[in-house]
Amino acid sequence: MESNAMLGVADAETRGAAHTVREIAQQPRVWRTLFDSLQSRRREIDSFLEPLLSRAELRIVLTGAGTSAFGGQMLAATLTAQLQRPVEAIATTDIVSRPQQCFPDNRPVLLISFARSGNSPESIAATELAEQCVPECHHLVVTCNPQGKLFGAHDTAERSLVLLMPEAADDQGFAMTSSITAMMLAVLCALAPELVDNDTVTRLSVATEQLMAVSPTQIAALAQRGFERIVYLGSGPFKDLAQESALKILELSAGRVMAYHDTPLGFRHGPKSLLDERTLVVVFLSNDDYARQYDLDILRELGEQQGKEAVIAISARAPEQPLNCTLWQIRDMAQAADWALLYPYLVQAQLLALHTSLALGKTPDNPFPSGEVNRVVKGVTIHPFEAKSR
Repeated sequence: MESNAMLGVADAETRGAAHTVREIAQQPRVWRTLFDSLQSRRREIDSFLEPLLSRAELRIVLTGAGTSAFGGQMLAATLTAQLQRPVEAIATTDIVSRPQQCFPDNRPVLLISFARSGNSPESIAATELAEQCVPECHHLVVTCNPQGKLFGAHDTAERSLVLLMPEAADDQGFAMTSSITAMMLAVLCALAPELVDNDTVTRLSVATEQLMAVSPTQIAALAQRGFERIVYLGSGPFKDLAQESALKILELSAGRVMAYHDTPLGFRHGPKSLLDERTLVVVFLSNDDYARQYDLDILRELGEQQGKEAVIAISARAPEQPLNCTLWQIRDMAQAADWALLYPYLVQAQLLALHTSLALGKTPDNPFPSGEVNRVVKGVTIHPFEAKSR
């Protein structure tokens, strides 16, 4: 199906949304292509990673900035459980400003860098500062741009392996969409291949294609209602998904719609005071039976307070009892692990941001035509750093 029609944006070109529409719609195809390409490199990937992962003293750090940082945060707990060892997520923006706090000892490090362009100043600086701070640093660079500085610095480096995403994943729109889901899937394929087989990728792709075929119409109608604030709530990896979803709204609405993220339990501790009649709340429901109880509790409470039309539940399973909210259900994933739900949930959030932008008369491909905010960050000065002796 042609992507514009699929996402309910028939005039995407004239509305300045052609890149964003295409890049959201293409994600299932990109995931399939990516999986096949990584399978062809399986021996190379394993020969790089297996000796490192066999070392108990090795630190594993996921890094990136903005959406790329949130991608690492979404995966950290899943990788920790799968590898049976700590996996940390530290933003490049934190590494650049506080390198020695991020690398406080001499343990060897595997730094896994998420980078759409590989040209952001912090992307390059974070790898260089890690090299300065620890005597042994290895790099897994996951990027979409073969012309990027990060790719060039690590493609043939002795302690580095670069995973280049399919060409289509190098998003040309302002917001990261297919680039982040592709990079997240690549990291899982590389470090936890037992989680991601062909059947799993097919199931993710089919479920996402189904939601894109049916949900854009109701999402577009919701966006037309003109909410001034959107709150995203989720626990575990969905807390970080909520942060990324809030960022998408801020980016594509050019700051016109304020967005907030929290956990279902944390939201009651003060932030709930931001609710008013112009606020939409979106809750990402877990498939984990225990965590899900808290998701349902907040839905029940908010539905009574805000009303059905202002509370959205995104879930792979229908609620166990009637709730006063609107349900957006992901089909055929009722038994999926939460890490797998990240992918269709992310697409739902991207669609809401896209249609919110269009409802406001913005141009999603470039919401800041005057250049106040840029697709690749500008204006960052990387100051000289000298590591203190330990």
